Amino acid sequence: MTVVMAFEQWWQLQGEWVEEPNRRRGGESGVQRLRQDDGQVLYAKRQVGHFYRSLRYPFGRPTVLRERDALLALKQIDVKAPSLVFCDVQRDSAGLWRGLLVSEELKGFQELNIWYAEGGRERFGAAVNEQLLKQVAGMLARFHRACWQHGCLYQKHLFVRVERVGERIEVETAVLDLEKSRRRFSPRQAARHDMQQLKRHSSWSAGDWDLLVYFYQQAFGSAIKGL
Repeated sequence: MTVVMAFEQWWQLQGEWVEEPNRRRGGESGVQRLRQDDGQVLYAKRQVGHFYRSLRYPFGRPTVLRERDALLALKQIDVKAPSLVFCDVQRDSAGLWRGLLVSEELKGFQELNIWYAEGGRERFGAAVNEQLLKQVAGMLARFHRACWQHGCLYQKHLFVRVERVGERIEVETAVLDLEKSRRRFSPRQAARHDMQQLKRHSSWSAGDWDLLVYFYQQAFGSAIKGL
């Protein structure tokens, strides 16, 4: 969007809740869908008193700022994520920090687990499923080689766009929900944490998982034990 809006203007915009406000990290967080007059769809993550702590920020830092940092960094490593529209933090009248992060809709994308549940594999066939696994693996390898760790890597945080364009099938992947993302000291640390977590919480068959790991290790550049 070209119009620059102040924090309060963005904060006053209201939409439908896609993630109802819930208390976590000592504060409150939720996500709304904002439909603009021009048809554009935005997502606003609203947080009050919601912090994370780290060695760099032992006294806490608003969580939306960590997600903002990750979204901006991913552009440099060719990992698709929602485009950032606005992010800022302000104190309210009671002295509580409010955090707001607004991003664009990933148009044409859907959750990976929903794609499978709706019969995407059966509709497009085994070859497209293999292409999808290779795309996911390559995206995650780029993410981890840059020492980024997602921190909460479930299939629902992986999004895909699979479309038939003429005689061709286009496959594109993206990653969402980066509020727990952080830099690790080495790519292997980031990789091991995320991939083990993804394996525990994924619905892939053993064969699909082995294929994903094969493509991942090819893209990463070396084998990582324990995946």
